[in-house]
Formats: sequence, C-alpha cells, structure tokens
Amino acid sequence: MTLVSKKKIFYRIQPRLRDYLHHYDRETHLPVSYLDLTRFTGSFPLLNRQGRDTLWETVYYEPQALRELSEGLAQVYALLKTAGDLSFTDHLVADRIDYCRFGNSQPFRVRIVNQLNDNYDYFYVKRADASRVYGLELEHLLSPNSMNYLVHGDTLIEEHIAGIPGDDFIRAHLQRPHLNQVRIAKEFVKFNERCFARLLGDMRAYNYVIDVTPDFEDEQYRVRAIDFDQQCYEGKKNMYLPQFFKDNRAVVQLCGQLLTPESIRQYQTEERTLMARRARSERHRLKDLMDCLRHDEVSPPEKVHQLKQQLNQHHHTEQFSRCRSMGDVVRLNLKLMLLAPNKALEG
Repeated sequence: MTLVSKKKIFYRIQPRLRDYLHHYDRETHLPVSYLDLTRFTGSFPLLNRQGRDTLWETVYYEPQALRELSEGLAQVYALLKTAGDLSFTDHLVADRIDYCRFGNSQPFRVRIVNQLNDNYDYFYVKRADASRVYGLELEHLLSPNSMNYLVHGDTLIEEHIAGIPGDDFIRAHLQRPHLNQVRIAKEFVKFNERCFARLLGDMRAYNYVIDVTPDFEDEQYRVRAIDFDQQCYEGKKNMYLPQFFKDNRAVVQLCGQLLTPESIRQYQTEERTLMARRARSERHRLKDLMDCLRHDEVSPPEKVHQLKQQLNQHHHTEQFSRCRSMGDVVRLNLKLMLLAPNKALEG
C-alpha cells in the first residue's frame, strides 16, 4: 500500500514562475481572494443525495458580506469563462459556497447560477501553491485535457472538471452490465502512464474523475486528474503510479483480468507517443515551464534524493544522480519516458 505524506509543505509562487504565468495569460487581477472567503460566520455539513457526508461544508456569511462576495464571484466567473466580459454578470449569482477542510488545499467550491434559466456551474478558489500550478500547467501541456485557471497573488481559481468521482465510479458503476470494462481498463493504463511520466502523485480514487461520453455504438471513457497538489513532491516512486493505491485495486484487477501484457504495452506506447507529440507542439512553452521548475524548490531535499535513487533503479541508469532539483528529475523522467528527443526537454 502506498502512503502519502500527511502534510504537504506549501510552496509560494516565486518570481520566475510568476513571470511565466503573466506571459501566458494565467495571471490577472481578481476582485475576490481566497482570504476573503475564509471570513465566513458558520457552516453545516453538505450531504449527497444518499444522505452521506461529502466532507464538504456549506458556509454562510453576514448578509452585506455575502452580497459583496456574490458580485465579486460573478466577476471572477466572467474572467474565467468570458475573458472578463461583465455584460453577463447581472443575471449571475453565487448561490452557494462550500468549503473542504480535508486535505492540503482546503478549497472553496462556488456554485454560480444563471437566474434566467436556473442553470448552474462550479469553480474552485484555492491557495496558490506552486506545486499545484506546475501540476495544472503540465496537465494542460501534456495531457489530452485543456486546463482553465487563473492566478492572482496567493489565490488560484480553477474551472470545475466534470465527471464521476473515481471512488463513486468504482463503487457504483464498475460492475454495471452495460459498462465496457475493457475500455475502462485501457484508459486506466493510459492514465497511469501519464501520471508517472510527468510525476503527478497521489492519484487515489477521489482525486480523479471518469468522464463518460456516449458514442454511436458504445461509451468512451477518460480518466482525468482533478487534484494537482502532489505534483513532483513525494520521494517514493510508487506515489506517481496510481496502480499502487489501495483505492484503485478493483480497477487494477480489472486490467489484469482483461488486458494481456502485449495490450498493456501497446496502450502505454500509444500514450507516450501522444505525450511526445504534445511536447513537440508546445516545446517553447514547455521549456519555459521546465526552466521555472528546475530553478524552483517544490520538494524537500531528502525526497528529491530518494526519488533520484528509485528512478535510477527503475530506468536502469545513473543519470538521475546528476539532477540538482526536482525540476531536473521531472525533465529527465519525461525525456526517458517519451523516448523521442525534442528541444523542449533538452538544455
């Protein structure tokens, strides 16, 4: 069983990364900060439709504070969705704010309602931890998923990622008769490969979702990470392989039952090839990001040393011994995993 560090160190965004975010339009002025949302006056547990505790609390504020927050959060939503076009905000209202004390990020989840048709959407307000920002950027550049987020000071705004939470999917959907289990197994293999290549850790079942898309004959699935808190932080190699988490055992067993070793290697190669193509197409931006990461501190030295040793053993090399930072480790692991030289990973 893979054990996660009980408390991750918070790393502030340093000037080099701040310049990167500004250059690539990730940083903007926000009318509401994470600190503003912490000034709630009370809360009550949020239960799901089955009456189970979701580990979220719905928070409430003084009436005047709530009016100001609702207006500001509607503007934040406009910045996130319409590049700051405020002409739509008159009919938008933040009708519920939830808070999660569990884990490292302690996020707020804001529900924005369109009062003209009662349609609603969500976004998240979090502390702007550098690890999380690097994780979001690597997901945006190397995965099949575009990430929409904004940063200002110590506040991070993230778009909601739709899908069935992994733990709910495993518990309630995995054994359903209509489910195409082979496709689920295939997508988990690909997800496992993506996480390990870019060293995204702690992909326990509640840290990813399953995006289900009806197709003309069947359903397609995609496994999507939703928590990037443990981007290249841990020292144990297995932390970056979702297959080793107890929560994912049922899916791992499915892979073993339905996929041959040849099929698994095929899907791993497919995913590495796609990542290599994305790396080449985004080589300048990826190199800029790697330059930031290589000069940044995002993990304690003892964890960096431990991971270097374990990756040396995994890749049958001594190249990781020359790495001076966790950013160097990520860059080299990508280079070895993708098996396709490209300028974005050199230097």
